Formats: sequence, structure tokens, C-alpha cells
Amino acid sequence: MVFQILYAAAGLVLLTFAADHLVLGSSRLAARMRISPVVVGVVVIGLGTSAPEFLVSGVAAARGDTGIALGNITGSNILNLTLILGVAALVAKVTVTSSVIKREVPLAVGAVVMFGLLAWAGLNVATGAVLALAAVGALALLLRWARQGRNAELAEEVTSYTGDERGEIHEPAAAKARWTPPVWFEPIRAVLGLAGVLAGAQLLVVNASAIATDLGVPQLIIGFTLVALGTSLPELVTTIQAQRRGETDLVVGNLFGSNLFNSLAGGAVVAFAAPASAEPASVTLVLTMILTGGLAWALLRRGLTLTKIEGLVLITAYALTMPLLLSA
Repeated sequence: MVFQILYAAAGLVLLTFAADHLVLGSSRLAARMRISPVVVGVVVIGLGTSAPEFLVSGVAAARGDTGIALGNITGSNILNLTLILGVAALVAKVTVTSSVIKREVPLAVGAVVMFGLLAWAGLNVATGAVLALAAVGALALLLRWARQGRNAELAEEVTSYTGDERGEIHEPAAAKARWTPPVWFEPIRAVLGLAGVLAGAQLLVVNASAIATDLGVPQLIIGFTLVALGTSLPELVTTIQAQRRGETDLVVGNLFGSNLFNSLAGGAVVAFAAPASAEPASVTLVLTMILTGGLAWALLRRGLTLTKIEGLVLITAYALTMPLLLSA
């Protein structure tokens, strides 16, 4: 089992490294294609940081490891809005000044509720079609909001993250002295990042499943803990980078946008890939996922800020979910 643990750890490292380059490459490429910064922030970056959840859960479901697949998506959704958002608040106060909290956040919470209810009822081809249609509808709505020219604060923060209005990449002075990536490198970076995420997902799922079998631990627990934490590392890296720059709208948009894509697109992937005999998600897991999302939303709505104390509340909420789910 030692080698399986090492292989799973290697998969986690590869996932994190590759997903980071997938997000950077795709977001900078989108910026150079003159795609709206709001679309880049909510769609491209949110979708890119969700790629590990999609691929890991899809691979797990196709192998018949639906416990890992469901545990990964639900665990990642809980992690994003408790541990990761809490860590962001500890780094600096999270202040939301755009319309993200009024539109994108409720949309993401609604997506989590829909996924939770359908996962509890049992994912199959029919529920997968519902989730896929909802994902298309959510994307269309996000694009419509972006075309309205609002979310100016979020647009400015995404421009800072990806480059200026001419598509030039903002690199630290030391990095510029070493090497500045040429324009043609960004699509290559994105493709290689996607390939790395696929390879990391395969390594992680195969060995996590073997570890669960050897230890006699339910796959759902392995998915909720080890796998979910690993696939959420890209969100953590993006969040800390954006928060240190003061790009708080991007932080909130990325985390809630990631949950939206996890729930709708990721849920659809699991539903289509899972065998017809797949067991539904537990009531405890679904309720925990919905309640933690509601808690994060409520704290952000109260004054449109998230303080260090409230960040500790979210981190404590995550810590409390562990014994609750283990005893379920």
C-alpha cells in the first residue's frame, strides 16, 4: 500500500501543478482573444479550476467508484466555501463591491441545491440531462450578464490577474528578467495543463480506490477527504494569489463559480458515466453541502464583507463536517 499512497500523492501534485497552468494558459489566451474579463473570471477561471473535479469524478464514475465521484464533488463544494474562503478571509478581509454577490452567488447556490437533490434521488442519464441543460442555461445567463457591461470591479481584477487591456501579461520584475512567455506559448500551456490534469486524475483515482479497499474505508469518505482536498488545491492556489493582490471579487467569483460548474457540469459528467446501479448520495452529505453554501452566502451578504472572525467560523464549520460525515 506504500506505493499506492506514493502514486496517489504524485497524482495530487501533478493535478495541482497542471491545473494551475491550465487556468493561467486558458485565461491569458481568452484575454488575448479580447473576451470580456468578467467572462474570463466567472467562466474561464471558474471552469479551469473545476477541471480536476470534472475529470477525477468522471474517471471514478466510469470505473464504478461512484462513492469517490460523489464524495469528490460534494467535498470540493464544501471545501471551497468553508476552508478555502475562510483561509482567504484570514489572509485579508474579503470585501465584495460588485454585483457578483447579487447574481452569480445566488445562481451558484441554486446549482448546488439542484445537484444535491438530484444526487440524493440518484444520478442517472435522465438527471444527467437535467444537470447538463442547467449548465448550458447558467452559462448563457452568465454570458448575458457579462455583455451588459456591469461588474466593473471584477473586470478590473481579472485584467490584473491575466494582463492589461492590450493582452500583455503582468509578470513580476524578477520573472520578466528571466523569461516572458510569448503569445504562442499560452495555448500550449493550456493543452499541456489539461493533459497533466487527466494523467493526475487517473493516478489519483486508481490509487485512492485501492487504498480505500485495503483499509476497508468507504469510498465516499476517501472521496470527501483525500480526493476532494487534492482537487480543490487549484482553487486554493488561485484564491491566495488573488487575495494577496486584493482581488476579492475574483476570489468570490472563482469559488462560487467553481461550485456552480462542479455541481452542474461535474454532476452531469458523473451521471452519464456512472453505472445504472449507482447508489444515491447520503442525506447528511447533501444537507451539509447545501447548509455550508448557505452559510457562506449569508456571511457575505451581511455588510458585503468577510472578516477574519467570520473566516474562522467557516474553517470551524469545515472541521465540524468531518466527524458529522464519519458518523453518518
